[in-house]
Amino acid sequence: MTIFVFPGQGSQTKEMGKDLFPLFPDLVKQASTVLGYDIAELCLTGGDRLNQTNFTQPALFTVNALHYLKKKSESGKNPDYVLGHSLGEYNAYFAAGVCDFITGLQLVKKRGELMSRSKGGAMAAIIGPKSDDISKALLDAAIPGISVANFNSYTQTVVTGTQEAVTRSKTVFEPMNALFFPLNVTGAFHSPLMKEAQSEFSEYIRQFKLNPPVIPIIANITAKPLENADLQSNLVSQITDPVRWLQSVSWLLEKNQTDFEELGPGKVLTGLIQKIKQGK
Repeated sequence: MTIFVFPGQGSQTKEMGKDLFPLFPDLVKQASTVLGYDIAELCLTGGDRLNQTNFTQPALFTVNALHYLKKKSESGKNPDYVLGHSLGEYNAYFAAGVCDFITGLQLVKKRGELMSRSKGGAMAAIIGPKSDDISKALLDAAIPGISVANFNSYTQTVVTGTQEAVTRSKTVFEPMNALFFPLNVTGAFHSPLMKEAQSEFSEYIRQFKLNPPVIPIIANITAKPLENADLQSNLVSQITDPVRWLQSVSWLLEKNQTDFEELGPGKVLTGLIQKIKQGK
């Protein structure tokens, strides 16, 4: 039993996809046409654009997809489950046959554009305390404008909100001996502050027909297999809801599903999964 996992924003690196672009020239050309710029050049040269949300998200979706297609051509087999972290969930949709490559890219392009408009937000990774303790500490502190964005592992949680709220929260976590790492973003992703982007995306996605998945998808927002009726609403809700990666991986582990393979640049998810297996 094999589980394919796809990374999200933050895993982008210069020269990602270097060995993949020559293998899929037609898809690379189609992607560049949809996006209006050379996707291979963006990934290979890097620069500031690669770290800008409206460019990062399409680039990662494309490279993740090519990793999947290469893997599929080599093995000829489907995984038993798929899941992706935040943006990576769109690759899970693609791998599960919910959308074709171009549809997925169009959705991600729009998502990235809408999310990149959000300013004045911030995010920070909190390392050390258990995620439940972090949630309780935020509740007790009653700081307005902050919430949990990602439950990444038992001891790695990401908070999101206004710049002021996230900065202020550092004093909440200091007595917990937590490590506090501000993230290089300007938007409060996976928070109620993304409501405007969510509303516009909800309108946009209605024009697309999504197919029932041929492979079970473990959804970010529920940490359970996605129901056919929820395919569109899941992607809409995901913009403001937290990514329950810890809970998603734990659900699979409880089903004795332990064979995870990360398809994309880097091994961020592989490391998180290993920590979850160890109870960290």
